[in-house]
Amino acid sequence: MQFIDQAEIQVQAGDGGDGIIGFRREKYVPAGGPSGGNGGRGGSVILQVSEDLQTLLDFRYNRLYKAENGEKGGNNKRTGASADDLIIEVPCGTVIYDAQTDEFLGDLTENGQIFCVAKGGRGGAGNHCFLSNHNRAPERALPGQEGEGRFLRLELKLLAEVGIIGLPNAGKSTLISALSAARPKIADYPFTTLIPNLGVVRKPTGDGTVFADIPGLIEGAHTGLGLGHDFLRHIERTRLLLHLVDATSDDPIADYHTIHQELQAYGRGLPDRPQIIAFNKIDAVDPDRDLDAIAAQLKELTGAPVFVISAVTRSGLEPLLNQVWQMLDAMQAEAEVEQASLIPIS
Repeated sequence: MQFIDQAEIQVQAGDGGDGIIGFRREKYVPAGGPSGGNGGRGGSVILQVSEDLQTLLDFRYNRLYKAENGEKGGNNKRTGASADDLIIEVPCGTVIYDAQTDEFLGDLTENGQIFCVAKGGRGGAGNHCFLSNHNRAPERALPGQEGEGRFLRLELKLLAEVGIIGLPNAGKSTLISALSAARPKIADYPFTTLIPNLGVVRKPTGDGTVFADIPGLIEGAHTGLGLGHDFLRHIERTRLLLHLVDATSDDPIADYHTIHQELQAYGRGLPDRPQIIAFNKIDAVDPDRDLDAIAAQLKELTGAPVFVISAVTRSGLEPLLNQVWQMLDAMQAEAEVEQASLIPIS
């Protein structure tokens, strides 16, 4: 399945049905009495989250979504039928913007969540609504209101608690496959991974935590080089970054700086996101290389926990995961305390 995480669409709600002019045909009632009914409501356009969708691919082929119009009113004060709302399914994590004004409209993060992006027009009033003591036979009715229409930009931001970042070939895909049931394509050349990969990693308690392997970060990624510009948005939602550094690289410290500078250039809170550094590929390192010294240098430089691991042999993964769980639990406890402080005391 092709991974598409951006799309622009046009949505058009249905117009309300027209009210009509009609009269009853009863003896002794002037002009038969007004009986024109109101028009029905036009259908609205609603986005609904479906956990069965993982991409915005469908919106590349169908860009116009139009709801039906309401029906006009009938005689004997009958209201026209309202049109059904048009339900459009989107994947969890879809962010909605007005494509013309860039206004943020909504963020859909829960399965089944709905968001109305265009309201259907109200039906027009029939002439029976204008009956008064001064006008016993009104010959006036109103047309239905036009439905709302707008151009939308949809962006998909993956919902993952832990984002795995690093230069191409740092071993991100190998790590996520070692930790979870995810099976991304893996090869010994840059940009093997062309799309973000998600994997659920089980805690000792049995709960699952979603990890995301974010591809394509290179120097200049924030400007569109490589693939990083397209996928940096997917780590905006993560609570913790797992930064992989290739232990076989000529200059691991420079590699770390390259990614960190891209996070700083991109902004949106990513440079301040809590990180764990994983010094990967120790199984392939020259025996004469002093890994402990380089790891200590990384720790002094970043202030973050540093682990020496091999995703291939699974060496060091258990203590690394224990650190991930501890940090996530601490962040959750802190968030609960902050939330409790916002609850007013009655």
